[in-house]
Amino acid sequence: MVITEIFKSIQGESSYAGLPCIFVRLTGCNLRCHWCDTAYAFHGGKKMTIEDILVQVRQLGGKLVEITGGEPLLQEDVHPLTERLLSEGFQVLVETSGERNIGRLPRAVIKVLDVKCPGSGEGGTFYTDNLGALEKKDQIKFVIADEIDYSFARNFVLQHDLGSRVDEVILSPVFGKLHPRQLSEWILRDGMDVRLGLQIHKFIWDPETHGV
Repeated sequence: MVITEIFKSIQGESSYAGLPCIFVRLTGCNLRCHWCDTAYAFHGGKKMTIEDILVQVRQLGGKLVEITGGEPLLQEDVHPLTERLLSEGFQVLVETSGERNIGRLPRAVIKVLDVKCPGSGEGGTFYTDNLGALEKKDQIKFVIADEIDYSFARNFVLQHDLGSRVDEVILSPVFGKLHPRQLSEWILRDGMDVRLGLQIHKFIWDPETHGV
């Protein structure tokens, strides 16, 4: 596998925000979102075996692990990696754009699907068959840059009845572009039953800091 970084930090997103978490960031992505904050993971990286990765994860300590990127599902070995982590008792999150089929991931993996809104420049890339592979424990996230993105997310939630598919639907403002208060007001105005997500690691550390 090609790995950009492995580190331990405070989980900044999803319903697991605030918890200590080990991150395994895989190299490579086939999308180019305008607001991407991990473009440094598009290229480079270090070749590592699954056992090499497990050694580092064990050394960092803890039981919550997130596989992220880039786009982690571009690498075939992500599937046996998640299986090994689960077999050792780790709780495993996989964050993906939802453009790739999630159906082969082990059922116990918590899938966090980031549905791309128009403002990302990658709208329309979501693989809708993934909705059928979701369970209540999984999560769907929308990163919102403006009211057009918000309207898209609201309509997507209603059209696909996401509240009946997963327990957590998360709307997160693009950091530094859309004020959280504005997104909060839209959510409250429309009576949406969703979670407001803030990238809390960017409030703890400088937003440009890697490895946190």
